Amino acid sequence: MQHAIEVRGLDKRFGQVHAVKNVSFTLSYGEVLGFLGPNGAGKSTTMKMICGFLEPTAGHVTVAGHAIDEDPIAARRAIGYLPEGAPAYGEMTPRGFFEFIGRVRGLERRYLESRIREVVARIHLESVIDRPIETLSKGFKRRVGLAQAILHDPRILILDEPTDGLDPNQKHEVRSLIREMAAEKAIIISTHILEEVDAICSNTLIIADGRLCFRGTPAELQSRSRQHNAVLLRLPEMDAIRVRGELARLPGVAAIDDLGRAGASRRLRVCAHEGRPIIAPIAERVRALGIEPEEIAVDYGRLDEVFRNITLGSLTDNRRALT
Repeated sequence: MQHAIEVRGLDKRFGQVHAVKNVSFTLSYGEVLGFLGPNGAGKSTTMKMICGFLEPTAGHVTVAGHAIDEDPIAARRAIGYLPEGAPAYGEMTPRGFFEFIGRVRGLERRYLESRIREVVARIHLESVIDRPIETLSKGFKRRVGLAQAILHDPRILILDEPTDGLDPNQKHEVRSLIREMAAEKAIIISTHILEEVDAICSNTLIIADGRLCFRGTPAELQSRSRQHNAVLLRLPEMDAIRVRGELARLPGVAAIDDLGRAGASRRLRVCAHEGRPIIAPIAERVRALGIEPEEIAVDYGRLDEVFRNITLGSLTDNRRALT
């Protein structure tokens, strides 16, 4: 089966700056890939090379079966691209901008008119369709940028911070739109919003200092958290010390964190060894002591903690390699 995107050994240098270092991955149709990394990690540079806006120093990119260096026009026809900052012609209205983009892409007039109506309705741009883009809020400008990316109904979407500048309701709408399109398209989303990864992505890829340092599902990423499958307990203060001593002896318990008092109660977090499920034996042991917990729940881990550990660890390893 042909991949939507194949990236092999992609490298980019800007003089002495080595921005992207031997990056390789594939993307299939029906997949939403969350492309993560700290600022300056090489995310936008990688996406620009995939889209043909930057020429790689080394490596190879294939888009919808077309090599970007051999048949760039065919490759670009398959892509809808929302770049960082969503640049547009400020003096144009969204309607005029979409008409211009449609003509550049060679869309037949009647089809273009129907696509503009459909896209404007899906992204809720009716109220600003005839206002100059330069007068629009950041959120509306971002939505105009997203609209032009999907105007020609491409099978591949590359979206750099698609919800940047949107309010919570607008973010929800854009995420819903991405989920709707995901079944038939291949989508790359660069984002700093980790909740977005869990909400809409089927796979994640993390880049730090120009190198790939993680590829897996959001669940696999979350499972790297120290808190994955930890059990949160809220108990009467008088029972907490006894419970803590008993649980510390249970197989599978790696550590117990005291999270402090909550009124007349105390909160504990029981961390699992290697992230294995431990809620059943913990609940059984607590109740065997004749104690009914006020609260018992599973903590599946924090993506921000895992992100920091992976990216900062990668940077540290790279610095060590240079010394």
